[in-house]
Amino acid sequence: MKFSELGLSDHLLTAISNSGFEEATPIQAETIPMVLKGQDVIGQAQTGTGKTAAFGLPILQKIDFDNPNVQALIISPTRELAIQTQEEIYRLGKDEKAKVQVVYGGADIRRQINALKGHPQIVVGTPGRILDHIRRHTLKLEHVKTLVLDEADEMLNMGFLDDIEDIIKQTPKERQTLLFSATMPAQIKRVGVQFMNDPQQVTIKAKELTTDLIDQYYVRVKEYEKFDTMTRFFDVQDPEVTIVFCRTKRRVDEVSKGLEARGYKAAGLHGDLTQARRTQIMQEFKAGKIDILVATDVAARGIDISGVTHVYNYDIPQDPDGYVHRVGRTGRAGKHGVSITFATPNEMDYLREIEKLTKVRMLPLKPPTIQEAFVGQLNSAESDIADLIKKTNTDKYEKMADKLLEEYEATDLVAALLNDITRDNVKVKITPERPLSRHHGGGHRNDRRGGGHGGHYKGSKNRRNGDRNSSHNRGHYEGSNDRKHSDKRSGSNNKKRRFTIKNS
Repeated sequence: MKFSELGLSDHLLTAISNSGFEEATPIQAETIPMVLKGQDVIGQAQTGTGKTAAFGLPILQKIDFDNPNVQALIISPTRELAIQTQEEIYRLGKDEKAKVQVVYGGADIRRQINALKGHPQIVVGTPGRILDHIRRHTLKLEHVKTLVLDEADEMLNMGFLDDIEDIIKQTPKERQTLLFSATMPAQIKRVGVQFMNDPQQVTIKAKELTTDLIDQYYVRVKEYEKFDTMTRFFDVQDPEVTIVFCRTKRRVDEVSKGLEARGYKAAGLHGDLTQARRTQIMQEFKAGKIDILVATDVAARGIDISGVTHVYNYDIPQDPDGYVHRVGRTGRAGKHGVSITFATPNEMDYLREIEKLTKVRMLPLKPPTIQEAFVGQLNSAESDIADLIKKTNTDKYEKMADKLLEEYEATDLVAALLNDITRDNVKVKITPERPLSRHHGGGHRNDRRGGGHGGHYKGSKNRRNGDRNSSHNRGHYEGSNDRKHSDKRSGSNNKKRRFTIKNS
């Protein structure tokens, strides 16, 4: 369905066109007319279906731009999702000069207070920081006409339900309430019954999210083999833009640092990082300075990165819905994507539950061999060298090049270059995690315990920390760059010297 058929204003249709959108997604086509009519809506849809525009567009249409009071409040579970939502709504409402402000924890509250003095009509924020502003009397909600609860199930999992109810009680009873959630547990339904007026249900089935554009595979692998197996896939597949999902923050730290130790451009993202560091990582990832983003589910929630080519599930998700969220990061905008899930032998039941939900049979994939991975590295190095030659002014290096060619065989020089730019065979040890427990119906989202051999590992009790597992850095890296040492053989000035490259 076209946006022009949904009853939106000409200003918004122009903004939509400028943003490159052509046709409305299913959640947008069903939700926008209901919201414009003033109805309460419960939308069940996964990440990546266009929910932000589904509620953002009608909110913008109904805003009174001459009224300086906060007229719409959008509650998001994470800082990243809040920021992304604010940016998208601001972009869509830019022509009409809509004032949209975001508030979230981990940032200077004084700056947010000053920004709120600018009288935004739309406020987006995380529950804890919204409550902080309410208690400081820097955010007043008595004029709110529309309240949005985005990713409600995730806010429930993070322990925000009490905060949300406290916030709702600060808004007028005569208001429009929109609730969006990937799943509908009993507590979320209770919120709908208690705080919504005859809500209309919109359900977008998960199977619409797993398209033919995503090749979905699984690799049956032992826990201690995961890291080496994954890096071999990197070398063979040469992914352009990659997200690796891990179950715990500790795992994110160890995997990301292990990848860095082996020479990959990687970084980890989880809830224990400062907001400044999280922002920096996302900017570098978007700019292509980081090729591999290693993240927990909660930290990645709401992050919308265009052009993700590969998703690797280092840890199998704890429930089938989590898988859909992860896989939905790739295969977007008509582009092809690849998803690979690593499953230990006793986690195969979870894999079958995922297949039932998505109605897609994942294909088994055989791990690459060490030799296949090495060939992949050489092919990548060949391409890198070709690019290097194109952008290098070789004239000023000719004399030194001629001198080196007199002393060494050309083959040895090229081999040394290849040796230097291919990745070091550094040994990386990842702390084992306790496998998911077996029970009927797959995993539960609230079972977020990590753990491993040699000790027990319990989740944090801080309900405002999205990633509930501690981020102890237990990765160990061993080995040396002994490939870079050469054994130069002396000889007469007329003989070309040779040296040996020792591969780890």
